[in-house]
Amino acid sequence: MNLLLKAILFITLCLGTDPSWPEVESIDQEPIIGDGAAARPNIVFILTDDQDLHMQSLDYMPFVRKHLINHGTFFRKHFCTTALCCPSRVTLWTGKAAHNTNVTNVNPPYGGYPKFVSQGLNDKYLPVWLQEAGYNTYYTGKLFNAHSVDNYDSPHAAGWTGSDFLLDPFTYWYMNSTYQRNHEPPVSYEGQHSVDVLTKKALGLLDEAHKANKPFFLGVAPVSPHANLWSPAFKHGNHSKLTEIKFEPPVPAKRHAHLFQGTKVPRTENFNPDKPSGASWIRKLPKQSQENVDYNDHFYLQRLRTLQSVDELVDRLVHRLADLGILKNTYIIYSTDNGYHIGHHRMQPAKQCSFEEDINIPLIIRGPGVPKRYTTDIVTTHTDLAPTLLKMVGAAPRNDFDGLAIPLTRHGLWHARKQRHEHVTVEHWGFASNEGQVFDWYPRLHMNNTYKAVRVISESYNLHYQVWCNNERELYDLTTDPGQMVNLLHPDEHAPTSEVLLGGVPRERLVQRLDALLFVLKSCKAETCIRPWEALHPAGNVESLREALSPRFDAFYERETGKIRFERCEMGYLLEAEGPQFEKGERIDPGWHEWT
Repeated sequence: MNLLLKAILFITLCLGTDPSWPEVESIDQEPIIGDGAAARPNIVFILTDDQDLHMQSLDYMPFVRKHLINHGTFFRKHFCTTALCCPSRVTLWTGKAAHNTNVTNVNPPYGGYPKFVSQGLNDKYLPVWLQEAGYNTYYTGKLFNAHSVDNYDSPHAAGWTGSDFLLDPFTYWYMNSTYQRNHEPPVSYEGQHSVDVLTKKALGLLDEAHKANKPFFLGVAPVSPHANLWSPAFKHGNHSKLTEIKFEPPVPAKRHAHLFQGTKVPRTENFNPDKPSGASWIRKLPKQSQENVDYNDHFYLQRLRTLQSVDELVDRLVHRLADLGILKNTYIIYSTDNGYHIGHHRMQPAKQCSFEEDINIPLIIRGPGVPKRYTTDIVTTHTDLAPTLLKMVGAAPRNDFDGLAIPLTRHGLWHARKQRHEHVTVEHWGFASNEGQVFDWYPRLHMNNTYKAVRVISESYNLHYQVWCNNERELYDLTTDPGQMVNLLHPDEHAPTSEVLLGGVPRERLVQRLDALLFVLKSCKAETCIRPWEALHPAGNVESLREALSPRFDAFYERETGKIRFERCEMGYLLEAEGPQFEKGERIDPGWHEWT
């Protein structure tokens, strides 16, 4: 597809639905075989690895556009809550934020499959609940990090009717993957492209699911466009320390190896900027050299090329669903675990930060009753997906979910614009990695990358507030600063214009409210994660930041709410390092009603 045309289509998508567009001729006009439209719906969930939204990767996936965007709803304000593979996936499949799963990294002792098991989550996540609801469940590809040739059977991942998992230490080695089917021994696919292997397995599981004559869930998790990782130790099934692993650009299939020549990382204002930005280790980064920029452009190009295999996977899955006569009664969900940055704020290729590039990610849903060619800006997060999937299958919601089911009808989406929550809780622990080329001035790991952050988005404000474990703070107004280049709480950025924000709100008042909101969210559970303002204002007369900013609450926020403070930086979630914790009712003075 012509790149200019792709750009025009993407811009049109972002601006919203155009009723003048003609309906695209669709293969989903095939009749439903079996019980018809009244049958319980099937679900196919495609989960890529590290796919960006802000570097326009979707523009290079014509089949995703044809089959999903043109026939479904694009959620433009969808966020992961932890921008790192394993914690994000555990959140996605449990409906709980990482501070409630305590799976906060990719490897033990703070993360990975062993941590998932030790936290008692192997029988408390989505496939188990779907089976209890009468569904068959299937999965192929990457489940969690540290799910390996050593531990895949100790115990086996619960809840799957059929599975074919991609296993460590071969997960990110594109041309030397290892898969493990059901309870059988692992099998090596050396010399075959990992996504091509996955495509065959996904189609096989889809056929298997259809033959069982039961409603089904099928998860398909390709490794693309994650970086290629290998170590000499991997050849023999051994693991390596992170500092010994070689990170390289992702490896496309040979048929895609020469596409998009000359394509570069979009030159946004925050790409390798002349001035430093952010806080903590990010603000200390020097401007990248031309050699570095050229390498990062190549890295970006390889990501686009590896995504072509995923695009073909989408096409083949949709056609197989149509051939089986079940496409119209199947939800197809397309998302990723976290976003990605390349050169933004002078950073090397990676994720793990709270900038938009890392947390604002693709989410597209098509299926029965879902509006076609529709774009919405309601705020959704990965904590919302497990509740959404249970609602799809008619199962009762769980009372310990930290998220809220996403509306999937035009009527529900319209009401959500005014009634849905406006906040996103973001958190991270431990190191930040460099997945690109190693330069002397830019180490493989930045060890101090623990923080709590909140995004608050409405029609009248668009804010990001963050507290690092060294207690540095950041505040961005994305309405005026979409690239997050001006930290309004950094001494070098102070200016008369930053003293009054949002058309007249004193900056101090705004920070008080945001800090109190984040103070609740950083340790919230269940309903408090969804409606945090009610924890601060039990009378129920505050449901948004706009309402909380009323001057009549100034005394309350100045004197009676807790303030975020870390005791120290840690590599994982250790309560004694997290500082004061909000406990509903205990940190609000009994006289709170005087200000409410």
